[in-house]
Amino acid sequence: MTIEKTLCAQKREGAGKGAAHRLRAEGLVPGVFYNNKGDNILVGVPAKELEMLYFEIGDTTVFNLEIDDNGTKTTYPAFFWDVQKHPYKKRFVHIDYYGVDLDQEVKVKVPLVFTGTARGVKVGGFMETYREYVTIAAKPLDMPHKILVDVSDMGINQHITIDTLPLPEGARAVYDESFTIVSVLTKNKDDAAGEEEAKA
Repeated sequence: MTIEKTLCAQKREGAGKGAAHRLRAEGLVPGVFYNNKGDNILVGVPAKELEMLYFEIGDTTVFNLEIDDNGTKTTYPAFFWDVQKHPYKKRFVHIDYYGVDLDQEVKVKVPLVFTGTARGVKVGGFMETYREYVTIAAKPLDMPHKILVDVSDMGINQHITIDTLPLPEGARAVYDESFTIVSVLTKNKDDAAGEEEAKA
C-alpha cells in the first residue's frame, strides 16, 4: 500500500493570536506538525484544500504533509491529530498534525458503522448501541478508515462484543476487558441501559 493523499503546507514564523489571525486573513489555517521524535513545526495550510481532505479521510487515514520551508519541501506521513473548529462557523481555526513512522504501530479512534437490520428488531426488539468509536492499533497504512458491523443476524437478547469485531489484517482492537458494542433488547430502553451500566 502507498499513501494516496498529499496536503501542502507552508512553514510559518511567529506564534500567538496575532500571527494566527493574519494567517487566517490570508486564507490559511494555522497548525502545528509534531513528529514522532517530539519536534514541532508551525505551519499554515490553505483552508479549502484542508477541508476537502479532512472531510474525505477524517482522523483515521495517513496522508503526506508536504511542508514548504522557503522553497525547500519536505514530506512527512501524518494523521490529523487535534482538529479545532469555529463554534458556529463552518471552518477550521487550528489543526495539529501527528507525524508517524510507517513501520511503527499507532493507536487511533476509528468510527463504527452499523449496517443491516437485526432479526430481533424485525420481531419487535430494539437495537442499543454503546460505542461509536473503538481504539485500533495498526501500522499507519493498515489503519481502517471505519469498521463496518453487520447486525443482520442478531436476534433478541444477542450482542456483539469488541473481541468479535471484524477487523482487517494487521489491525487489532485495544481494550483491557471485552465490552459490548451493540445489543438487541426487548426491555424498556432505560432499564436495559441501566443493566449495561451495572455490568461495566
